Amino acid sequence: METPENESFRDSIGTIDEEGKRSWVYPKKPSGKFYEYRKYVSYFLLAFLFAAPFIKINGNQFLLFNVLERRFNIFGFPFWPQDFHLFVLSMLIGVVFIILFTVAFGRIFCGWICPQTIFLEMVFRRIEYAIEGDRGKQIRLDKQPWNADKIKKKGLKWFIFFVISFLIANIFLAYIIGSDKLLEYIVEGPIENLNTFVSLIIFTSVFYFVFAWFREQVCIIACPYGRLQGVLLDNKSIVVAYDHKRGEKEKGRAKFNKKEDREASGKGDCIDCFQCVHVCPTGIDIRNGTQLECVNCTACIDACDSIMEAVNLPKGLIRYASEENIEKKAKFKFTPRLKGYSAVLLILVGVLVGMLFLRNDVEARVLRLPGQLYEHKEDNMISNVFTFKLINKTTEDVNNVHFELMSHKGTIKLVTHDEFQVPKQGLAEGTLFIEINASALSGDKDKVKIGVYSGDELIETTTASFLGPRSYK
Repeated sequence: METPENESFRDSIGTIDEEGKRSWVYPKKPSGKFYEYRKYVSYFLLAFLFAAPFIKINGNQFLLFNVLERRFNIFGFPFWPQDFHLFVLSMLIGVVFIILFTVAFGRIFCGWICPQTIFLEMVFRRIEYAIEGDRGKQIRLDKQPWNADKIKKKGLKWFIFFVISFLIANIFLAYIIGSDKLLEYIVEGPIENLNTFVSLIIFTSVFYFVFAWFREQVCIIACPYGRLQGVLLDNKSIVVAYDHKRGEKEKGRAKFNKKEDREASGKGDCIDCFQCVHVCPTGIDIRNGTQLECVNCTACIDACDSIMEAVNLPKGLIRYASEENIEKKAKFKFTPRLKGYSAVLLILVGVLVGMLFLRNDVEARVLRLPGQLYEHKEDNMISNVFTFKLINKTTEDVNNVHFELMSHKGTIKLVTHDEFQVPKQGLAEGTLFIEINASALSGDKDKVKIGVYSGDELIETTTASFLGPRSYK
């Protein structure tokens, strides 16, 4: 099937030339209202990203993703391997929230919140503009031979890029192993922690490669979210859009001529200045409609608005709008689809909040020792041997811990001491014996309820299976 001429741009991505080679993008330095708003949002999020590993709530790191030890902290709430279902539910809530936001507002997450975009556009490219200059100067610098000026500028840029990448890698490591351990490693030095230092250099190299060379290709090629928007978007989704009705009109776009009456000529308001293309960080022409490469960064909105203001035409030729808004002037509505996603999100949040409130700070697990039957003792007492494991999820030691039977009359004896301590964010395990009079048993396998106490305070309850002789049913 032959592709229409006006749809040929969809046959390839904007960063690949006709020969299939990388076409380097030199975006013009953006400026304008939305860019200023994005700077405020970006620097706030950058400050949060760098501060979060060092913020603690009740002694817990605010955000921690220790995959190696399967320990996670989300907003100060610790999640252990036993809480994996809660962690999965938290991640699911994040996914549903992003889906809801995409259905309503397109790929706005990519342009305003995504760390890749924030670092690239608000850190690395701003450094590039400061050292090499704007779009035209960068193109000329890359084309000129390697002389002292080019070596100085490129060398300085690459050195700063590497330093920032190293800093990002350290922060990334703080999210994985914890900020306390990271600071401890820094004080000890790289020689004492050679394996960690090698991992740090590898992460630094990855970040340097992404931000110095791969750049927008992450959003276009590597990130799956761009492909999801094709499924999630509809004609009611608000995206960065070109108003083709106004921009083309009857006779299409044309260069600006201040002597003509543009309204009477039937020409569109688009003066074909290509500023929206030059400023785009992914190298696309927004006038071709919604595209995979568009990250909704609003740079084209600012560029177009400044041109419209210069030629005395109304702003908003490129703006946040839905296809339905451009075609039919329809206002944004909270559609049944959005209501459905919102309902799912509220249900998931409600379930998570409920589980968090019901979760105990200390979790107990008592299991009968495999392969061991009951033991018949004096005075008609039946004894079973169990192993126990107590996990303390708090940042304080739990002292004077002991067990008591709550469902039957009997005794619990620990192999070591009658009372023990569960260390902060740690576990205690051992062996215990439960002895119950045979007359108190209802069958050969009873459920016994065990209370875990810290001093006189009940901190957790658990159950276990207790075996007895069949003759006492």
